[in-house]
Amino acid sequence: MRISIKSLFVLFFAVLIVTSCSRKNDTFINRNFHALGTKYNVLYNGNIALENGRENVDNAFTDNYWDLLPVERMETTEDFVLPGQTKNSDFERAEEKAIKAVQKHGMNIKGKEYNPQIDEAYLLLGKARYFDQRFIPAVEAFNYILYKYPASDKINEAKIWREKTNIRLENNELAIKNLKRLLRLEELADQDLADATAALAQAYINIKAKDSALTQLATAANLTKKNNEKARYNYIRGQLYNEFGYKDSANIAFDKVIDLHRKVPRAYYLNALLAKASNFDINSGDVLAFSEYLTALEEDRENRPFLDKIYYRIAEFHKQSNRDSLAVSYYNKSLRTSSGDKQLRALDYATLGDMSFDTSEYKNAGAYYDSTMNNMVVNSKPFRTVKRKRENLEDVIYYESIVQVNDSILDLVNLSDTDRVALFTTYIDKLKAEAEILKQQDEAALRNANAGIVIPNTAINSTVGNRSVGINPPGGGKQEFYFYNPTTVAYGKNEFSKNWGDRSLKDNWRLSNTRSNELTVQGNDLVADVSEEERYDPEFYISKIPSDQKVIDSLAKDRNYAYYQLGVIYKEKFNEYGLAKEKLKTLLSNTPEERLVLPAKYNLYKTYVLLDETNAAEQMKTDIITNNPESRYAAILLNPKSEMSKDENSPESIYERTYTNYEAQDFQDVIDQSDTYILEFEGDPLVPKFEILKASAKGRLYGFEAYKESVNFIALNYPNSEEGKRAQEIMEKIIPVLAKDDFEDNALAARFNVLYQFENASTEEVDAFVTKLNEEVTQIRYYELSVSKDIYNKNTIFVVVHGLKSIEGASGFADLLRERKANITMPYIAISSPNYEIVQRHKNLNEYLKSN
Repeated sequence: MRISIKSLFVLFFAVLIVTSCSRKNDTFINRNFHALGTKYNVLYNGNIALENGRENVDNAFTDNYWDLLPVERMETTEDFVLPGQTKNSDFERAEEKAIKAVQKHGMNIKGKEYNPQIDEAYLLLGKARYFDQRFIPAVEAFNYILYKYPASDKINEAKIWREKTNIRLENNELAIKNLKRLLRLEELADQDLADATAALAQAYINIKAKDSALTQLATAANLTKKNNEKARYNYIRGQLYNEFGYKDSANIAFDKVIDLHRKVPRAYYLNALLAKASNFDINSGDVLAFSEYLTALEEDRENRPFLDKIYYRIAEFHKQSNRDSLAVSYYNKSLRTSSGDKQLRALDYATLGDMSFDTSEYKNAGAYYDSTMNNMVVNSKPFRTVKRKRENLEDVIYYESIVQVNDSILDLVNLSDTDRVALFTTYIDKLKAEAEILKQQDEAALRNANAGIVIPNTAINSTVGNRSVGINPPGGGKQEFYFYNPTTVAYGKNEFSKNWGDRSLKDNWRLSNTRSNELTVQGNDLVADVSEEERYDPEFYISKIPSDQKVIDSLAKDRNYAYYQLGVIYKEKFNEYGLAKEKLKTLLSNTPEERLVLPAKYNLYKTYVLLDETNAAEQMKTDIITNNPESRYAAILLNPKSEMSKDENSPESIYERTYTNYEAQDFQDVIDQSDTYILEFEGDPLVPKFEILKASAKGRLYGFEAYKESVNFIALNYPNSEEGKRAQEIMEKIIPVLAKDDFEDNALAARFNVLYQFENASTEEVDAFVTKLNEEVTQIRYYELSVSKDIYNKNTIFVVVHGLKSIEGASGFADLLRERKANITMPYIAISSPNYEIVQRHKNLNEYLKSN
């Protein structure tokens, strides 16, 4: 009997389980069976997977505290994902669980869902897709909840997540509209209200309505129950207040982050401290207390991961306090922390570059700017700004080097014989002292090498496990690889310098023009290849001082031109008006050649105006008008509007007229005018343009060799201008192609011309022939023909018919013209278009006629 009762119970429960598994019967047991299975099995595991994925996303994202933080800590990527694929296995698992809940436990009977957990399954599905950055499918999941489950207790959460997804899809205005309506019509729980206002704040930030975002972030920070979110929202509020210039309000927001201290990640706490420190007013604050505060941050062991930023903030404090040496030290400390923060490294390098520039250390500044660009996003706006500054610095480095070298040489020229001997005797004593030190180092290195002694250097010893990377000498002792021995390395460097001098690290370094400092001719280069006796003889150096007056005049001329260029560059490109004034005044004190005097005075006048030195500006203005009343500078000063309207005597207007003459093929006039204006506008930025125009005209009139010579002149004499760089590119890439003067086989060409040659003919005669020929050409409709008048050289003009298809067709066309009413019986030359280009380029018509 007991067995039969037990069997009945087992059978009853089996039937109960089987019947409760049905998703098509709306019974109490069925609903609760599927609801419990969905909640405590499928959705439980799905939510665990979702949280694991969110944690991985959070850990993978690195906040950039130099820019405004995003409200939600998640980085979107542009990686393409195929349908059915996912970026994160945890989100894939969460999505699978959500789908399983719908497919296995959904009780959709006659269009109505009876399982109360299915809305949460769709919410999980939407969140998994959102964090997997498949935003359109995520919107579909959230919309399904709103459409199918309007009475769900998750309806408000679904609305918030849908608008977060719309924001990710850049539908910011739609998200703002829907979130404002939700806040107005619904009574939200605290966390839902915090999430809604945070999302609304991000939408306002995206549309640049940052003042509206502040209110929403304050609400979100007050209501959220998550400390990380509270810290993040308050930090963003501080950043926004700083953007608006409200430093006190920003500090209050940062204090709320600081008060959380160990309740939030250290990054929030430390960056809030530093952000608040950046708002310190050095003029009104307690500088001593602030200095101690920064020192405490530096010495706190818990702050070691953030030492790069702490050092940068200390460096900024010293820089503001005009303690530049300490500032430089801390900027370098910040760089030496091997930080992965590329933006911080860019700031360090850029600041060091600016400081080097301000102290006229232009080569160092250029190197710092190069390092700055290496740590920036290529082609971003900040990158282009630094790149432009670096390119402008090329000119400064070039001209400052000329000034430095030529001034040094001219100072030596002006010294008495006694002073020269004294100067070079001091220099030789320095050389001897350096040589003695090098000798002692070499001898010590040689002794150590012979004895097998290795000087330990724990900073650079390399180990693998417990074994030192090196080689074992025969005696059984252990010796380092010689690259890790600082004494051996120093010995090698000294030997290399003695043999080769200072060489740049680049290809073909053995060539003499690869020395790192090409302009210090009077320094190491001068003594690199001399005998020991000459090296220590003052007369050897004195003999190198130029005595030829032409050489001295040339040095002075180049030096003066460099001073002028520096004055203009500092004024126009860098807004360094003090430096511009200094360079221009120095130029005028050096009695420069006449062509530089007026431009220098005019630029000095403009500099005085920019510096608000009214008296000096008026004196310079009076000087120009009184002493040069007929000059264009006097006209500009008397009528300032003429400068704005670009009067007919301005370089720009003259260049345009000269270019018009070039288009009209008045090549000799272009050459003559360019020569005149190059001298007249010496130092003006348009001078290289006149040079390029002249080179093109000479090429058209005199041929390839004249063009090559002119382009080479531009490349050598204007190396830092855009035209000079273009000329150098032409010399390297185009000139070798244009040098080809071998005529091509006519059978290979596709287009042909007929030439009519005029020698020493009048313009009227040529124009009459062109008119006559045009009348005949327009009547021939089976070819697309055109007529041009081309200059060949000073005495020869070609009238050319273009558009014929073969060499025979060209000859036949010319013969046809002889038979027509026009009776054009003038001799002609049939030639292919490629060969005509060669004839015009190399002026070798006779060679072509002989070859054909």
